[in-house]
Amino acid sequence: MNLCRNLTACLLISLDVATATASAESTPAADDQATRDTVVLLHGLWRSRTAMWLMAHRLENAGFQVERIGYDSTHQTPEQILDSVAAQIDACCKALPHTLHFVGHSLGGLIIRAYLAENAVRQQGRVVLIGTPNKGTPLVDAFQDSWWLALAGPTARALGTDPGSFPRSLPPPEYPVGVIAGLSENGLARHFLADSSDGLVPVESTKLVGMVDFIMVKAGHSSMRYSEEVARQTIAFLRRGQFTHPP
Repeated sequence: MNLCRNLTACLLISLDVATATASAESTPAADDQATRDTVVLLHGLWRSRTAMWLMAHRLENAGFQVERIGYDSTHQTPEQILDSVAAQIDACCKALPHTLHFVGHSLGGLIIRAYLAENAVRQQGRVVLIGTPNKGTPLVDAFQDSWWLALAGPTARALGTDPGSFPRSLPPPEYPVGVIAGLSENGLARHFLADSSDGLVPVESTKLVGMVDFIMVKAGHSSMRYSEEVARQTIAFLRRGQFTHPP
């Protein structure tokens, strides 16, 4: 009986030691997660946060924490979208003690710019804009009176190139910005635009006064969010403040 009691005691002690060891080993990982840079990730027009799942996965594999932010771009105005996005960012990320980066595809990039124009971030990091129509897109100008653009919602109609458009209303950035433009021979733009484009947004329209770096990637507008090269360049800019340009 004494032997039985001793064996039981030994097993309990061994279990306690193993539990303590596991807890000790998990603490650094938890601490590491708590101090990793966070990326706020925004999707584009007519999409949802699900559209950015692959980009989020690649950013997480590169060591970043990721917060995907969703919004309704079909029925809401840019101002209403901004209110919704600001509330989500403030709730998840604004008070984080470590660096906060931002990555936006298409309209998501404009919403990021609008948010940062009105909100100070405690540990402001870098910003990557992917296929973002920073100067608006002529396609909206061309179809401004069409029935289908009317159905597309108020935000879609606000993405033209006129001085009163949503893109043109945003101030120049006061934070490091990298711009990725897509190049594609497919899409609507090739039928209406002479300039190089990603199929929807001309390359020239993505450029932004005050941007730190700029690069073009062979990808269509919608497929940019799935592009491995776009993700690679995004990670490079978030880490080093510049893209990986060919020699």
